Amino acid sequence: MKRPLIVQKFGGTSVGSVERIHSVAEHVIRAKQTGNQVVVVVSAMSGETNRLVELAKQVDKVPNVRELDVLLSAGEQISMALLSMTLSKLGHAAISLTGGQARIMTNNNHNNATISHIDTSVIDEHLAQDKIVIVAGFQGINEVGDITTLGRGGSDTTAVTLAGALNAQECQIFTDVDGVYSCDPRVVKNAQKLDTIDFPTMHEMAHKGAKVLHLLCGLCMAKSCSAACTF
Repeated sequence: MKRPLIVQKFGGTSVGSVERIHSVAEHVIRAKQTGNQVVVVVSAMSGETNRLVELAKQVDKVPNVRELDVLLSAGEQISMALLSMTLSKLGHAAISLTGGQARIMTNNNHNNATISHIDTSVIDEHLAQDKIVIVAGFQGINEVGDITTLGRGGSDTTAVTLAGALNAQECQIFTDVDGVYSCDPRVVKNAQKLDTIDFPTMHEMAHKGAKVLHLLCGLCMAKSCSAACTF
């Protein structure tokens, strides 16, 4: 019988150091040991994308958009490779994939691309070999093979879209806050932590400027993803 599949997404703070990546690896291993197939989506290490943007602006105040995508995609690739190495060291077969290697196809809108479809055959093959698959968030490739990025926060969209394409049982999004609130608790002192939230409401909150999820991620959840999402 085919094992259930879960997608886990870890943000920049969660992979912000080698020590934290080790903690993420242990969390992923626990998920696998409870009988799941696991696909992991990672963001760049905390602060790395900002550092790369600043480097680009030192060269050109208005960087070439294609080359900026090539540069920014490196952040997630560092995280995915370090996590894969860590899992391997801990005795668990793992493989890291860039957005292109995972066949995440997008339109041609550099720096703010939209995922058009995902060919899951490569991921499926690695899962069939009992590997943990780590995918770089925030990126894909367009029809001519150029690297594209999905805009800031795009790793959320990568995770939810992958969960839908893979028919995952659940998409788990890990972050450095303890849940979703009725409004920003840093601004409104009596903001209420929500026990549950439906997908359309999550999308509406993202649309209105809440920074809990990437806007396109909320849209995917509201319209097309059948996986349950937890935070």
